[in-house]
Amino acid sequence: MARSQATKCGKEHTGGCLLVTMRDVAEAVGVSHAAVSYAYNRPDKLSEQQRSRILTVAAELGYPGPNPTGRGLRTGKVDALGLVLADSLAYAFDDPGVAMLMRGISEVGELTQVALTLLPAPLEAVPATVGTGLSSRALVDGFLVYAMADHHPVLENVLHRRLPVVVIDGPALDGHSLVGIDDRGAAREAARHLLALGHRDVGVLVSRLSPDGRSGPVSRARIAKARDRVMKARVAGYQSAFAEAKIGAPRVIEAGGFSAAQSRAAAELLLDTCPVTAVLAATDVLALALLDAARARGLRVPDDLAVVGFDDIPAAASADLTTIRQPQAEKGQQAARLLLNTIDGERGTHFITLPTELVVRGSTDTRPGKPATSPR
Repeated sequence: MARSQATKCGKEHTGGCLLVTMRDVAEAVGVSHAAVSYAYNRPDKLSEQQRSRILTVAAELGYPGPNPTGRGLRTGKVDALGLVLADSLAYAFDDPGVAMLMRGISEVGELTQVALTLLPAPLEAVPATVGTGLSSRALVDGFLVYAMADHHPVLENVLHRRLPVVVIDGPALDGHSLVGIDDRGAAREAARHLLALGHRDVGVLVSRLSPDGRSGPVSRARIAKARDRVMKARVAGYQSAFAEAKIGAPRVIEAGGFSAAQSRAAAELLLDTCPVTAVLAATDVLALALLDAARARGLRVPDDLAVVGFDDIPAAASADLTTIRQPQAEKGQQAARLLLNTIDGERGTHFITLPTELVVRGSTDTRPGKPATSPR
């Protein structure tokens, strides 16, 4: 049947072969054009027997299924969400925090029939002209914008599309929902923990304060002009705890990015230049790099050096790292649900602040250590 039907199908040709259409399938089965469409897009509208029959005949005829572009034109939807990342694509797979976020997004049940398109946006690769670049070309119904720096050019591109947007850990955008945590308050709690243990010589490690590649010791002016809201808020939280205790602000070292190599270099620089007994790392990735660098120098943790991280990624527990736990997967879930609801026509802007928790482990204890400089 499939062979004889194929010889009389449709009027369109591709490379000399007849292109089977949805109408051809409908004629072969003896059902309406709408019934074939339901078989692919609304199976609840058909009996299982009827749907099975339609799909079987479609397969015999070589029908590939509805054209997604045509469906998008009819419905106004392409069943895809864009996840905009303010770094390279490798960041999505290398950074444990991003992996936890994506896992949370994928756990939203409504996404079983929705694609997730990753849209990397490292600053050096973002076109200067509005309306160009990946975020302008991507076929998506809306955007999840993660950890984007203030005034990042891709934000203008995203907003130019006039599609639903939900921001995660980034700037508040007029008319769009935001999901995050109280980064400043959580960082203040981490610093208070070290101060309560008697530490006064404390260093701070941050991944980056602005997406310009700069690394090394950080000045007050650079902190004041920081464009990464998360890192700026965490540094402000650390500093506020020291101000409360009437202690001078801690020394801050910036890695310049998120990679393991950049994190290790920043950790080495801090140990080389800052006589500290404790370190506040603004991410667990930085904290783990610091632990490795410290132990390579023969420093004992926490006797010689106490360390507090931020995030509570899976590797933090096995490293016995004291850290701030944040619900990264839940951020993804909440943001994805908000975006889907907005795409479906729900009105209103939501600002969701999820809880954090200080998790005390073996990288801090009740005994302040000795200055963590290299053995001379």
